Amino acid sequence: MPSIADNLAQIEQALRKETRLVAVTKTKPTTLLMEAYEAGARLFGENKVQEMVAKYEELPKDIEWHMIGHLQTNKVKYMAPFVSLVHSVDSFKLLKEINKEARKNDRIIDCLLQIYIAREETKFGLSEDEALALITSPELATLANVRIAGLMGMASNTDDQEAVRSEFRGLKSTFEAFKNHENAQVTMRELSMGMSGDYLIAMEEGSTLVRVGSAIFGSR
Repeated sequence: MPSIADNLAQIEQALRKETRLVAVTKTKPTTLLMEAYEAGARLFGENKVQEMVAKYEELPKDIEWHMIGHLQTNKVKYMAPFVSLVHSVDSFKLLKEINKEARKNDRIIDCLLQIYIAREETKFGLSEDEALALITSPELATLANVRIAGLMGMASNTDDQEAVRSEFRGLKSTFEAFKNHENAQVTMRELSMGMSGDYLIAMEEGSTLVRVGSAIFGSR
C-alpha cells in the first residue's frame, strides 16, 4: 500500500505550479498528519472548528490551517486567532462575525466566498448574483478585518466528468468576471475547487487550491 508520502509526491507531481494542495485532515489522527507534515505538507484543511483547534494546539506552528467546511457563526471565535484562510463564507452575517473576531485578535483574515455550483440541493453557497452583491456592497468597506481573496465551489457528486468540468468552468468565468470589482479589500487571487475525485479536472479548469483528503490518507 502506498504511504502518505508516496501519495503526496504523486499528487504534487500531477499538479501545475500554480495549483497548491490543501491536505484535508478531517477525522484523521495527528500521527497521520505528522506523516504528511514530514513529507512536506504545510496546508491543512479541516471541516470542523473543534477538530482544527485541537490539532492546531498539538502540531507544528508553521502549518497553514484552512477552514473548508460549513462554518457556524458561534464557532468563529475559536479559530480566529490562527486560521489562515476560510474557504466557506456563504453569508454576509458570517463575514461580519469573522471580521468581529479577527478584530479582537488584531488580525485580518482572508476569506473565500463559497459559490453554489452543484446540481444537488445539499451544498451550501451563494449564487453568483448574491456574491456580486456582497463584494460590491458599501457595507463590506466597514469590515476592515476581513479580505475577500477569491472563490470556492464544490462540483456535483457525479461520475459525469463533463458535468463536473462544466461546473468548474462556470466558476472560473465568475472568478474572472469578479476581477473587474477588485479593490483594497477584494482580490480574486484564489480559486478553491477540486477534491480527491476531481482535482485534476479542477486544475485543468484553473483551480489554485485543491482540497484532497482520501487520495492522501486513504478512505475513512
